[in-house]
Amino acid sequence: MKNISNWFLRLAVLYLITGVGLGLYMAASHNHVMHPVHAHLNLLGFVLMSLFGLFYRVVPQAAETGLAKAHFWIYVPAHLVQMVLLALLFMGQTQVEPALAAASMLVGAAIVCFAVVVWKWTQ
Repeated sequence: MKNISNWFLRLAVLYLITGVGLGLYMAASHNHVMHPVHAHLNLLGFVLMSLFGLFYRVVPQAAETGLAKAHFWIYVPAHLVQMVLLALLFMGQTQVEPALAAASMLVGAAIVCFAVVVWKWTQ
């Protein structure tokens, strides 16, 4: 992967646009059912991916590790799936809960990967 930092930062901006767009929709429609999705898009999408990208920008050696690549390739698809399933859940599709739980566990595993990378490269 050429530059994990750039990819995390670019994806973060897409999540920011999506999260703000959902917030504007909720405000205009006075329907705030999706507020947990809005919060997750902004926090786990924009804020967390921005922090990932900035860390890998500041510590570029860490971005070259296999664990950093695993972090990226687990987090990005798992978080996208998690957001889609969370939206479906709040639209009343309760049958997605097991898949949402699995996606959430993958997001958690990716965060543990990042924690190990940070711990190793900030000694």
